Amino acid sequence: MKKKLLSTAAILGMIAIILGAFGAHALKKVLSVEQLVTFETGVRYQMYHALFLLLIGMLDNITEKAKKTIYYLVILGVILFSGSIYLLATNDLTSFDFKTIGFLTPIGGLLLIVAWGVLLVSSLNKNSQN
Repeated sequence: MKKKLLSTAAILGMIAIILGAFGAHALKKVLSVEQLVTFETGVRYQMYHALFLLLIGMLDNITEKAKKTIYYLVILGVILFSGSIYLLATNDLTSFDFKTIGFLTPIGGLLLIVAWGVLLVSSLNKNSQN
């Protein structure tokens, strides 16, 4: 699980940097300031959660079950939260109306919150055993 967490963290981090650079350079010419800020929010939260997975991969006091749960919650959360934000921010560039998937953003956000909650519960359970 450690290798999976660390490699996924690296991939999410790399993609966040690539998308951040893409937004700052290529999209700056075609999106409004508001759309760029929205796009950057997706990048920022993706990077936060890449770092979160990195941390989880390095912690020894969390069960493998909790790590696995956090892993899947973060992956799905980032896809739904950041992914939908990327699509919504660039909505004007396509013929498809991505506003119809806007409901996915809060679902993804909720999954990310639950992942942090799993860390909290897992760390409290471990501390109570010590």
